[in-house]
Amino acid sequence: MKRNDIIKTSIAILNELVGFDTTSRESNLAIIEHIRSYLDNLGIESRLTHDSTGTKANLWATIGPNSIGGVVLSGHLDVVPVDGQQWSHDPFDMRQSDGKLFGRGVVDMKGFIAVCLAMAPQMLKQDLQLPIHFAFSYDEEIGCVGVHGLLKDVVDNLPLPRAVIVGEPTSMKIIGGHKGSRSFRTTVKGVPAHSSDPRLGVNSIMAAARIVTFLESLQSELSDNADPNSPFDPPYTTIDLGIINGGTANNIIPEFTAIEWGYRLVPQDNADDIQKRVIDFIDQEVTPPLKAQSINASVSTEITNNMIALIPDDQSPAEQLIRHITGLNNSGVVSFGTEAGAFQHSGIPAVVFGPGSIKQAHQPDEFIEITQLEECIDFVGKLLNWAQQENPDAIFGSD
Repeated sequence: MKRNDIIKTSIAILNELVGFDTTSRESNLAIIEHIRSYLDNLGIESRLTHDSTGTKANLWATIGPNSIGGVVLSGHLDVVPVDGQQWSHDPFDMRQSDGKLFGRGVVDMKGFIAVCLAMAPQMLKQDLQLPIHFAFSYDEEIGCVGVHGLLKDVVDNLPLPRAVIVGEPTSMKIIGGHKGSRSFRTTVKGVPAHSSDPRLGVNSIMAAARIVTFLESLQSELSDNADPNSPFDPPYTTIDLGIINGGTANNIIPEFTAIEWGYRLVPQDNADDIQKRVIDFIDQEVTPPLKAQSINASVSTEITNNMIALIPDDQSPAEQLIRHITGLNNSGVVSFGTEAGAFQHSGIPAVVFGPGSIKQAHQPDEFIEITQLEECIDFVGKLLNWAQQENPDAIFGSD
């Protein structure tokens, strides 16, 4: 297939993928069956791993020999909500203008997936000496939830791949490390009463405010102790505090208040230590005064997300592969998280490398430049040329 035809096919496939509303709160089975049917028509078998409800699935497919090694091209199918955003057109109806493609998920990260699918016929035509795998997951946007089921299936039942390329938008630059993150929901239970006599109730919002203030002070401490040589920007662990919800009316003492908080970790900080500091503050400074007012008051905290960091390793097979194919010599780190950390943690070296800019992700009128898709197509073509060499693994040396 000629390059221009692959570009047109990639755009056409991307248009189809954008048409599926795969916001994380929705089932993704429709887009999974669409992709599975496309692969099946090419003679490519795929396997699915589902969530506990059966309404979401990951897809794994292999092209080439069924052998150990090979390269995974990985992407997530879910997208963030468009609620409250001002779009100039229907976000699930892709538009093209001025060399850009607009629509929810075009850059994060259906553009990369569209290129992979458009290149599949070319992969079948080449005499691959090692396999190329597709790994398409659900619920990455809410904490890399789905990929863990996919990885368990791979590690338990399939030949282990040599490296994985997670095609998140990096403007086709090598990203070898990213922060991990952990998220929580803390719920304060007070006692409702009429606001005319606060002595009869326990105000959950006021108690939650003390937790918020502690998180603010903890953020100041972490930033003050930042490592000046850290490659991350910002160079310290950052505190997330995105949602607070409590109360029913101004004249009712609020019974319940929930805060959703967390942190994005630089590698030298310990996630358990930070968690313990917050929980200890709650147990020692917040809960006792509540209990003193009423034995029915309480504070509970649950972990809602634990995203694994990608530890920088410029000698990993994944980075060596990208450098060999592209000639790029430098790799960087980012503060956002990806599924690459989960792959690395499972024993599969990983790198983040894909088309488009992260600055466009999650934005209204999200877009990807067509030239970025073209650059990705060229890269995958070079990857295939490498994979059909007599001994492609020779670039890694002995390890």
